[in-house]
Amino acid sequence: MIESDNSNLLEVKNLKMYFPIYQGLLRRLVGHIRAVDGVNFFIREGETLGLVGESGCGKTTVGRCIVRAYQPTNGEILYRKDGKYVDLTKIPYKKLKIYRRDIQTIFQDPFSSLNPYMTVLDIVGEPLKVHKIAQGRELKNQVKDLLNRVGLSVKYISRYPNAFSGGQRQRIGIARTLALKPKLIIADEPVSALDVSIQAQVVNLMKDLQGEFGLTYLFIAHDLSIVEHISDRVLVMYLGSMAELVNSEELYFHPLHPYTEALLSAVPKFEPGMETHRILLSGEVPNPSNPPSGCKFHPRCRYAREICSKEVPKWRDMGNSHYVACHLADQLTLQGITNNS
Repeated sequence: MIESDNSNLLEVKNLKMYFPIYQGLLRRLVGHIRAVDGVNFFIREGETLGLVGESGCGKTTVGRCIVRAYQPTNGEILYRKDGKYVDLTKIPYKKLKIYRRDIQTIFQDPFSSLNPYMTVLDIVGEPLKVHKIAQGRELKNQVKDLLNRVGLSVKYISRYPNAFSGGQRQRIGIARTLALKPKLIIADEPVSALDVSIQAQVVNLMKDLQGEFGLTYLFIAHDLSIVEHISDRVLVMYLGSMAELVNSEELYFHPLHPYTEALLSAVPKFEPGMETHRILLSGEVPNPSNPPSGCKFHPRCRYAREICSKEVPKWRDMGNSHYVACHLADQLTLQGITNNS
C-alpha cells in the first residue's frame, strides 16, 4: 500500500504500539494493550491526511509515535529530509531535536497546553529560544509576525492565557507551532475542545496557513464533519487497526466498510437533500488487550457473517486507491451521505 516516491513526506509501515499490563505486588506482566496494531499509511508533501475513529481507536497514539512521545513497539516511521528517508524510530532521543523542528504538534486542549504563568511573547517565542533561532528584539518581532498570521493583534503580546477565549488560545498554540517553520504538523483533535461556532474559523485558518507555508497535516479527529472540510484523504481506524483509506469525497459518498458507514450516519446534515439514516452500533468498543478474533469489528457489525469471526480481513485495494479491510466489501452497498435534491 505504501507508495514510496519523492512526493511522500512521511511513510508509516507496520506501526505497532503495545502498552504492558502489570498486576500484583511483583508487577508481573499479564498482557498488553494493543493501542496500535499494524498501521500503514503515507502522507504526500502538502496534503492533509485525516485520521478518524472513535475514542480509544489508537489515532492519538499514532500521532504521539510519529513525534516520538512514545517509542513504538514495532514498525518504521520514515520521514523524508533532504531527499533521504530517515526512520524516526531508530533515532536516539538526544538526536531528535533537528527533526522536531520539522515535525510539530497542535494540541487538543488550548486550556491546558499553554502555560498560565507565561505571556504570549514567552509562549510563542519559547521554541525560538530553545533552538537558538532568535532572541531580544528579533524574537519579539518574529512573535508579532506570527500573531498577525494567525489573526491575533500584537497588542496581546504581554497578556497571559487566562485573558483569552478558547479559540484565541488555540490560535496562540498554532502560532507557537509555526515558530520553527515546520514541514509536518500533527494536529491532534485541534478543534474538538472549541465551540462549534469557532471550529470552522480555526479549520479555515489551518487551511490558509497550509497554502501560505506549504504545510503537511496529519489531522486527527473523531468528527467526520470536520475532517471533510480539510482532508485530501481519510484513514478510518478501529481498535488499533485500519478499516478504510481513500480520498475524502469517495469516502463520504461511497464507503466500503460498515464501520465507516456508521460514522458517516452520525455526521450532521445542514444542506437540503443531504441525508442518512442514523446507524446505532450495538455493544461497546472491545477491550484492546483482548480484541475479538477475525475482524475486530464483527461483534458490532450488522452485516457480519461466519467468516468475519474466524478470519482477519485482508487490506486490499478495491480500485482507484480505495483500500478497505472487510471480507464483504465487494458484496455490500453501503450508505454514504447522499444528495436527493
